[in-house]
Amino acid sequence: MLLANSITLSETADAASVNNADLLRDKLTLLLDSTGEGIYGIDLDGRCTFINRAGAEMLGYRIEQMLGKNMHELVHHSHEHGEHYPEEECPILKAFRKGESCRVDQEVFWRADGTHFATEYSSYQIIDGGQVRGAVITFSDISKRRLAEEQLQRAKAELEQRVAERTRELSAALMQVRELSAHAHSVREDERTRIAREIHDELGSLLVALKLDVNWMASRVADREPVARKCASMNRLIEAAVDNVGRIITDLRPSILDHQGLIAALEWQVQEFSEATELPCDVEFDISPQAFAPHGTLATAAFRIFQEMLSNVAQHSQATQVKIAVRLTPDALLMEVEDNGVGVPAAALANPKSYGVMGMRERALHFAGALNIENAVDGAKDVGRAPESGKSIRNPGTRVRLVLPLRNDA
Repeated sequence: MLLANSITLSETADAASVNNADLLRDKLTLLLDSTGEGIYGIDLDGRCTFINRAGAEMLGYRIEQMLGKNMHELVHHSHEHGEHYPEEECPILKAFRKGESCRVDQEVFWRADGTHFATEYSSYQIIDGGQVRGAVITFSDISKRRLAEEQLQRAKAELEQRVAERTRELSAALMQVRELSAHAHSVREDERTRIAREIHDELGSLLVALKLDVNWMASRVADREPVARKCASMNRLIEAAVDNVGRIITDLRPSILDHQGLIAALEWQVQEFSEATELPCDVEFDISPQAFAPHGTLATAAFRIFQEMLSNVAQHSQATQVKIAVRLTPDALLMEVEDNGVGVPAAALANPKSYGVMGMRERALHFAGALNIENAVDGAKDVGRAPESGKSIRNPGTRVRLVLPLRNDA
């Protein structure tokens, strides 16, 4: 009786165990079939041990067609462009046999009809009793994502190409504008030179002749007081006219630039600026013995930029002191003008109507030079004290620096 009861209890336990296993298997099947990703398992030989419905449909097979088949030979046998994919190179098999996991998104799986799709797959090893028994692979069709990425990449490449083309067009247009500006400057300098020469030759000679005539007439009317005084007055007016003509000629085109060169012209310009503004000037000319001063259009451009630098100080800076430095090396000409005035707002430098600044920069850029304008705080002057703190208030000042590279033909 006891033995019969024992057998009955044993059979009941076995039945319950089988029912639990079936229930667990059913739950796992439902779980696998509920996901939209493909999931399959393989043993150590790469044979399929299970696959969910989504995975089989994605690959174009029925589930029973795939069980026991080598999954690499079935769906992973070739690369995207058709070349053979050796099994020993398969990341899935290599990874789980080493007890590792992997994730790949740059390969394809092949369908039953011979077509392929871009896939992203992950492989995780199955470990039982401390040993690797196989792997579970999850995969999904990323063809739409890959297509979107390719379209985005093409759109990006097209945009970059259009930007590059437009940049080239704008660069070419800017170069043409700069060449036109340089040509206009050159024409203007030539016209100034021509006018200065004509004034000197024509008007200057007429004034000299007129002065000689007045002197001749004055020597013959010395005994006639009113006429003699008029001749003296006329003589002074002629001398003033001669001085004014000389000033106009110099403003049009300083003859010192053509006859004595750029460095002498810069020194003369500093002297004229100092006398006209009565500002204390700390002047430094550092000329390398091996250097050759630029001439021609480059010398003219450098001189005109230097004139504009000093003109801006005189007109806008409200400075009480100026530092001027000119350095000439075999490779470059450097000119720097620094004042201790009110400084220059950044908005003023960026203003498209700041024609003086634009003109200087364009002249410099035409000769591959660089013009930099900044506030020179270290060189500023003490202009008072803040009412709250009593601390000194310093003007920012302005520093203008020009660097012109010199070529062998400068």
